[in-house]
This record gives sequence, C-alpha cells and structure tokens, in this order.
Amino acid sequence: MPLVTVNNMQNGQQQKIPFHLPSIGEEEIAEVVEVLRSGWLTTGPKVRQFEEAFAAYVGAKHAIAVNSCTAALHLALDAVGVGAGDEVILPTYTFAATGEVVTYLGARPVLADCRPDTFNIDAATVAPLITPKTKAIIPVHIAGQACDMDPIMELAREHHLHVIEDAAHALHATYKGKMIGAIGDLTAFSFYATKPITTGEGGMIATMRDDHAARMKRMSLHGLSGDAWNRYSDKGHWYYEILDFGFKYNLTDLAAALGIQQLRRSDDFYKRRREIARMYSESFSGLETCVIPQEADYGTHAWHLYILQLNLPALASGRDEVIRSLGEKGIGTSVHFIPLHLHPVYQRSFGYHQGAFPNAEHIFERAVSLPIYPAMTNADIGRVIESVHDTLHTLRR
Repeated sequence: MPLVTVNNMQNGQQQKIPFHLPSIGEEEIAEVVEVLRSGWLTTGPKVRQFEEAFAAYVGAKHAIAVNSCTAALHLALDAVGVGAGDEVILPTYTFAATGEVVTYLGARPVLADCRPDTFNIDAATVAPLITPKTKAIIPVHIAGQACDMDPIMELAREHHLHVIEDAAHALHATYKGKMIGAIGDLTAFSFYATKPITTGEGGMIATMRDDHAARMKRMSLHGLSGDAWNRYSDKGHWYYEILDFGFKYNLTDLAAALGIQQLRRSDDFYKRRREIARMYSESFSGLETCVIPQEADYGTHAWHLYILQLNLPALASGRDEVIRSLGEKGIGTSVHFIPLHLHPVYQRSFGYHQGAFPNAEHIFERAVSLPIYPAMTNADIGRVIESVHDTLHTLRR
C-alpha cells in the first residue's frame, strides 16, 4: 500500500487531490536503505540489476540506465550518428525534451502534425517531410497510447532512417502484441516523479543492437573506456582511457534501488491506472461537453495520462475556466502539451508559426489531464468524477 493517501480531512475540509502522487512503499525504502548501508552509492551493482530486469521486462536485449529520459534521447540520437546539418522528424505535440535533444547535436527538429484520435504522430504527415538530410524519426507514444508503428517503420526502411521511440509515457503499452521497447532501433523511457514507475529522476534506453548499447554505455559516462565503470570495485582497475567526448548521464545505485522495487510492483500500478481510466470513461462517455480518450485497437494503452477533450462549442467558457473551477473544487489537473511550434524559440529559430499544425492546436486548446495514479482511492476517483460533472454542467451553454 502507498504511504500517502490524499482524501484525509484537514481543518474540516477535504484535502486537495493532486495531479499526481508517487506510490512509494516500505519495499522501496528498504531497498534504498540497503544501498545507503552498503557504502556504494553511485553507478554499481544495483544499476546493473535494474538494467537487466528492465530489459527482460520490455523484451529488449540491452537496457542502459541514465539520469533522465532527456539523456536517453540524446544518447540514442548520438548512437545512430545524428550530427550537424541532419534533420530529425518528430511530432509538434510533445514535451520540450523531444525536440531540444535534436539541437544538442547541431541537427534540425522537423515537426509533424498528430492524429486527432490518438494524438500521436501521423505517418501520413511524416512522409512529405523526408529529405536527403533526414536521419531519424522520433515517434512519441502520447499518454501511453502506442503510435501506429508499422507505417512509421515502413517509411524508415524505405528511406534508410533510424527510429527512436520516445516512450516516456509508455511503460506497459503494447503494439500488436509486442511490448513497447523492442520495436524501433532504440526506445527511451522516463522514471521522472510523475511517470508509471519512478526513480525520482532517471531514464532508460532499450535496444536490440550490441553496437548501440556499447556506444551509449560509453557516452553516458564521459566517453570513458568500459573498465572505468568498475575501477573502484574489487574487480576494477585504476586505468581508463577517454575514447570519445561523452556526457555525465549515468544513473546512481540509490536511484536504481528505487527503480528495482517500482518495476516489481509496476504490473499492479498499471492495473490500477487502467481501472481508473475505465471508471472515468464510463462516467464521462455520455456527456456532450467532452470527449473521452480513445484506445486504439492495435495495442494496449498504458494510461500514464487521462486526457479529456472538451467540446468547446457546448461550453460557455474555455478550457482555462474548466481548470480553474476544478482547482477550486480541490482537483489537480495539467495540460499535455503546448505544441512545440507555438513556443517562441521554435518560431524564432526555425520559422514555425501558429496555424501550421491544426490537429495539434485543436487538441491542445481542448485538453485537460485528470489525476490518474495508483495511490488514488475510490473516494478520490469519485470526487474527480463528481467535480468534472459539476463543472461541465455549470459551464454548459
């Protein structure tokens, strides 16, 4: 059971239901304490254990643990050889990290629109963007709904491109019976505090290729030769060589200890998120004022996010008023995401402008993400449902 519950009474009032709370139990605490007592805090045996368990879980040959999903994406792009002057195609409907890592390597992020049903990148909009400079495609599995990968992989094969999946939301998602993590060339996962499992901050890169794994392992710790990882252990050696100009992206054993136990409990976490999503959808499906998220028939949704779409013509007020009203009722919400092309740096640096990607803008203007995490009680879920019904009824035209 989680250590924290959110529906307590305080000063005669119900506490706020936050947008997210991590589920940290005694198992995680004990694992972290074991590391603290061991005297080995940085990258070591717990990281290796976590990597091996994660690779087996998603069906990949290799998994490299790093300190963020941003680092994972950066290392993945480096591993496939993205460099100055190259282009990488990615959706505009995503978080900042997906695009910014492309610029780290001197390449250009080329934005594509998304599908109106799943919010994911649309292969039909990707094809016209491919040029001789294109090196890779980054499909993002928004909210935990897998992208339709077959058309993307076909495009990649036809044009000799690399596919790097941004699976920050997608642990537990499947595509045509296959777990996300072993479809594209490389797959980046996030263990940020709000993600399906957490290490506080952290990430993982999964791949089937030995050469990519070796490159990412080396580059995640300053480009040092392999023995540098173990030079302070009993089996290590003091000597190392700098083979490449790398980065400081390694994960610590402290973080990995948390991840090991979170991964062991992750199936239960997923079952609870799926149950909450079902309860939400059953309650909201009959409303004319909103549209529930769709689950594609080609795979299972991870339900990292529950993104409710407002039917704005049926409401007297916009999305911001809905968020304000829910906040007054003690319901934490969020918005996923402000499309990249609407941000000043993309307009200034690459010439993007409002109106360029109508599907992404349409979704963004109507999106409200509701709380969905295992620590929620049925009473919490009931409060969210009641608050959404009350707000949408009050604001209805």
